[in-house]
Amino acid sequence: VAHLLAKGLRVRAAARNPEKLEKIPWNGDPGIEHVRVDVFDRDALREACEGCSTAFYLVHSMGARRSDFSLADREAAGNMAWAAEQGRLARVIYLGGLGEEGTALSEHLRSRDEVGKILQSGRVPATVLRAAMIIGSGSASFEILRYLVDRLPVMITPRWVDTECQPIPIRNVLAYLSGCLEVPETEGGTFDIGGPEIVTYRWLMRIYAEEAKLPRRLILPVPVLSPSLSSYWIHLLTPVPAALARPLVAGLSNRVVCRDDRIRALIPQELLPCRQAIRLALEHSHRDIVEPVWDKGLESKAPESPFPVDAAWAGGTFFFECHRVILEGTPEEVWEPIRRIGGDTGWYYANWLWRLRGFLDRLVGGVGMRKGRGNRLEHRPGDTVDFWRVRTASPGEHLVLVAEMALPGCAVLSFRVWRTGRKTVELEQGSYFVPSGLGGILYWTAVSPLHRFVFRGMLRGIVDRTGKKVVRGPESVGYSRFPFPAAPTGKNAAGNSV
Repeated sequence: VAHLLAKGLRVRAAARNPEKLEKIPWNGDPGIEHVRVDVFDRDALREACEGCSTAFYLVHSMGARRSDFSLADREAAGNMAWAAEQGRLARVIYLGGLGEEGTALSEHLRSRDEVGKILQSGRVPATVLRAAMIIGSGSASFEILRYLVDRLPVMITPRWVDTECQPIPIRNVLAYLSGCLEVPETEGGTFDIGGPEIVTYRWLMRIYAEEAKLPRRLILPVPVLSPSLSSYWIHLLTPVPAALARPLVAGLSNRVVCRDDRIRALIPQELLPCRQAIRLALEHSHRDIVEPVWDKGLESKAPESPFPVDAAWAGGTFFFECHRVILEGTPEEVWEPIRRIGGDTGWYYANWLWRLRGFLDRLVGGVGMRKGRGNRLEHRPGDTVDFWRVRTASPGEHLVLVAEMALPGCAVLSFRVWRTGRKTVELEQGSYFVPSGLGGILYWTAVSPLHRFVFRGMLRGIVDRTGKKVVRGPESVGYSRFPFPAAPTGKNAAGNSV
């Protein structure tokens, strides 16, 4: 959607639950319109098409409540073809799956191919783009690979680990999808899209481990793991549900490479190699935590980043706790203890535990508590605060600290203050941890009870230091109110709707 808005197009975003779209970074852009649509409701689908020129069809039924996803896909595609004609669309653009046709094709890939043919059988021209694994947060195939490599130093895998595939980075997929609008030659055609390399899943796992700075993974292929057993194994070891993993795993035994590259001449772009695509996906996973982009607008969200409407398992393993309290007073008054935190002031609770943590950090070669903090009263990005470094600082509003201690992952501590009424202010304290491999997961599991104890006490200490009356809380809410950027407010040129 961001690509289309950037081109000056008006976009009608359809979802079964449009309320979810309110959390998207581009929500509030004058070029966007939200509508409630279920692809199994033909009339609602037709109404959504009316007034638009093009529909991007990015739907599949794997993991849905319907038992036969291929039957559901067939029905939904038929509805889309009918709605496109009735709604007077000029064209449909569909993202399907790669796979050589034949009886050996998995049900998932066969269904993807069938959907494309159903759309192209309608009277409205349909462009079909066929892709293998898409590298980026939210791609189920990539997330399965991510979780397996992150969590397992030794992997016993089926033989599909040596199947050839041609992955494509998410930013290249988006460029092809939006580029089809500008290239009439793509209308009604079927095109294979892929990255510049043909690789195996074993090779992808090795490259992922290297880019994630993990020890080399030992991969042991065995012939006895059926797709069904593999899917349940993935369900146990990863958050990806078995209903979604099963058809995907069955498709991994099929060779998925491009049979033609005509699209490269029609929509030229730089195709990123797998290593660079994986690096970008890792860099942008949970980047909003380490480097908040609350107010940077539409273009701040990289294609590889997780989005609020993604499945809960998108973006890799991530732990966080959030505590909140509402006080009487002004943001400036509540902010006063936060601006003084660290150094000689301490951390407002169990300072001896903070010093002990610093001592243990020094024992393992970390920075310990030796840095203290500078003489400036206001924090600035780059300042040190004991074993933390200031990443983001906006006086009276928010402060983000990134841990520099020796850790099996990335730890972030954040504070945010905002006015909730004429005389009340809300203070939110969040602690976040992105683990590095299995060691990071075990570390968080071991220390999270202590963290909860210390951070709750710290919030109470900050509240006591303000001297302000508590209206509500402190309370643990388990999530951050500001996990994603605020809605952009930039202007957008009017144009055709898609």
